[in-house]
Amino acid sequence: MHILIVEDDKKIAHYSKEGFEEEGFIVDLAYSGEEGLSFLESHTYDAIILDWLLPGIDGVDVCKTIRDSGSTVPIIMLTAKVFIEDRVLGLDSGADDYMSKPFYFEELLARVKAVIRRASYKSDPMIHIDDLSLNTNTREVSRGGNPIDLTPKEYAILELLVRNRGKIVKLKNIVRELWGEDNEISSNIINVYLHHLRHKIDNGYEKKLISTIRKHGFRIDA
Repeated sequence: MHILIVEDDKKIAHYSKEGFEEEGFIVDLAYSGEEGLSFLESHTYDAIILDWLLPGIDGVDVCKTIRDSGSTVPIIMLTAKVFIEDRVLGLDSGADDYMSKPFYFEELLARVKAVIRRASYKSDPMIHIDDLSLNTNTREVSRGGNPIDLTPKEYAILELLVRNRGKIVKLKNIVRELWGEDNEISSNIINVYLHHLRHKIDNGYEKKLISTIRKHGFRIDA
């Protein structure tokens, strides 16, 4: 899961980032409303944690901008404001949930998982390409009815390829989506993951689904 935290308090931001990464999430950090909106122009997220009191564009206006763009990404708003009127304003701006500061990370984690789960119920979790099937809720993968056991990173790469079927996915995009914006992962590591993934997906099948596009990236085709 890939989430964006928009929070100008760097202590809270990094504390939350570390907690989510320990739970297997990929996390990007933005410290202002403008920076958060900039991330959204080039990234797709499973959820956004959005502080209300941000420098420049505040959280309410960021939330409204996201919703006006047509995005339905789940948003949890954080704020030190305690009055019910503030809670109503935050939810009316398009937030899916609301938490007051200070908060316990365990509760924030539970709420993030809940909004992501609710969002997944609104769409068909099954993705099919030829005889390959992915259940994005359970992360179960099969081909020709035969279950395929993937590691979390192998699954994440496969889902990224599947969601961009027919398109070349560049190495830098795989790194950005799976490890976050600030990580420098060797291309050799990505190639190792892809080698294992291709073996599990294509080995033993006449039709090969995953292709390496030399000097460009990878692609999955029906």
